[in-house]
Amino acid sequence: MSTLTVRLPDSKHQRLKEVARARGLSINKFIEELTTIAIAQQDALTRFTLRAGRGDLDKGLETLNKLDAAFK
Repeated sequence: MSTLTVRLPDSKHQRLKEVARARGLSINKFIEELTTIAIAQQDALTRFTLRAGRGDLDKGLETLNKLDAAFK
């Protein structure tokens, strides 16, 4: 497992701690979940771009709509 150091303003760090605590998570776990979401979104964009390139725009848009619905 890797270690990542991120510099944040103190106010943002405090807010991040509050949000993580409200969700019952450590800051580490919360950041891990956020990165998982970001990677999933990038993967969906890649799939969409490939489908759009094959001329299947409707299926690509349907995939993005499903992803949007899953994260609301």
